[in-house]
Amino acid sequence: MPKHFLSILDLSRADIESILDRASILKFEKQRRIKHETLSGSSIGIIFEKVSTRTRVSFEVGIHDLGAYPLYMNSDDLQLGRGETIADTARVLSSYLDGVIIRTYEQSRIEEFALYSSVPVVNALTNDEHPTQIVSDLFTIRENGIDLDKLKITYIGDGNNILNSLIGASLLLGFELSIACPKGYHPSSEFIKKVKNNGKLDLVIGDDPVSLIKSADVIYTDVWVSMGQEDERKERLKRFKPFQLDGKLLKKAKKDVLVMHCLPAHRGEEITDSVVDGKNSIVFEQAENKLHVGKAILEHFIK
Repeated sequence: MPKHFLSILDLSRADIESILDRASILKFEKQRRIKHETLSGSSIGIIFEKVSTRTRVSFEVGIHDLGAYPLYMNSDDLQLGRGETIADTARVLSSYLDGVIIRTYEQSRIEEFALYSSVPVVNALTNDEHPTQIVSDLFTIRENGIDLDKLKITYIGDGNNILNSLIGASLLLGFELSIACPKGYHPSSEFIKKVKNNGKLDLVIGDDPVSLIKSADVIYTDVWVSMGQEDERKERLKRFKPFQLDGKLLKKAKKDVLVMHCLPAHRGEEITDSVVDGKNSIVFEQAENKLHVGKAILEHFIK
């Protein structure tokens, strides 16, 4: 049976540590143009039903770096878009490929694909989770000298897929996670229940960003309007305005706090230019590290 990466909860603490350690080596070698074609001869499919910049490019380049062949497909390239079942598509594609990376809408779609796939499936984002992003973010935090065992993160904004995977990671690694979001936009209670079924979860959820960021090592934010929520844009901008990560709010945190955002950023909405481009920001380090961590994830599941 293939080992899939559909949720952050598919990993153990040891898995995460192994992936981060390997990513460090791969980054070192990439910067020195040392070849690491560990997946030479493999072909890896990339099925994206949602648009992407960083995730798509980092995986395509990463697959090439590992000596494998990346085959990118969107809905228009597949019979899925014309009514073929997920099960039939999974059976056929996995007979050609050595692994499949999927970015889609409902979590149930990738889970069904994995059920019928004979090769590993990696979640490159669904409405419920974005696990590869969070593993990459943990790498970036560790690179900046923060011990993950003692980490304190405050997330400000929408209870979305990024936050769900962050909640799962906090269970696996035991770091402190506090969440500031408007009422009605809290993380999914169903997902929190799922995480709690895997162990003890220590989570603080409130609606006052100032009180929650004071002792944080990392402040993490994300867009207020995700793909598929465009009809809610006007209401969301109104409700989330007090949760903007701007210079005034940042002054309430520790001087050396790190600021993270998985991008794309809607500058002037959830975060201001002065914070994205400021001295506390590691936003673009995050983006770069998706390449190195993505390769380590592929090796871990496909090699």
